[in-house]
Amino acid sequence: MSTMPKTLFWSRTDVPGADHAFAADRRGLTARGTALAVDPIPFTCRYELRTDEHWATAGLEVSCEGAGWLRTLRLERAAGRWRASTAEQGDLDAALTAAGRPGAGLPGTEEPERLAEAVDVDLSASPLFNTLPVRRLGLRDAAPGSSHRIVAVRVLVPSLQVVPAEQVYTVLAEGNVRFASQGFTADLTLDADGFVRHYPGLAQRH
Repeated sequence: MSTMPKTLFWSRTDVPGADHAFAADRRGLTARGTALAVDPIPFTCRYELRTDEHWATAGLEVSCEGAGWLRTLRLERAAGRWRASTAEQGDLDAALTAAGRPGAGLPGTEEPERLAEAVDVDLSASPLFNTLPVRRLGLRDAAPGSSHRIVAVRVLVPSLQVVPAEQVYTVLAEGNVRFASQGFTADLTLDADGFVRHYPGLAQRH
């Protein structure tokens, strides 16, 4: 697998938007990226991710910004425990209501103990984060039919609300994987390093 820093660019296929990430995977993963979309309202999301050498998430910093509002989230994992800290400027809920959308709720989580089983984070609408369990569990080299059920720390965008999410990764032919969570299923096409090339219904990499 490549150990050189790489640039990854996805176009959204569900709504106008994109995700551009810079990633280095020499010892675990360090990555930073910017995701943009117009749904549920126009926003820009910037993130920085780091894992340990085994691809278990150590920390994630995220900011989401739109017209008249800004939210930030810092997630850290140490000794099997998650800690979340947040900040907000402006009023995202007011912006959503003005656009005829339901409110977003509060960023972060008031029950970090619900995240105790999780090792991976999953930033919604960013295909980069599917690589974390793929590499951590060695799914690119696993036998077709192998299946792993995990709990991920799911970060909802643009609200930055944090929730636990049960997910299942099943190995398909040629090292690709089927992702399933909460009634949703997608067959992900991966490159040789386990990064998503095509996420049906969400994104296509260039």
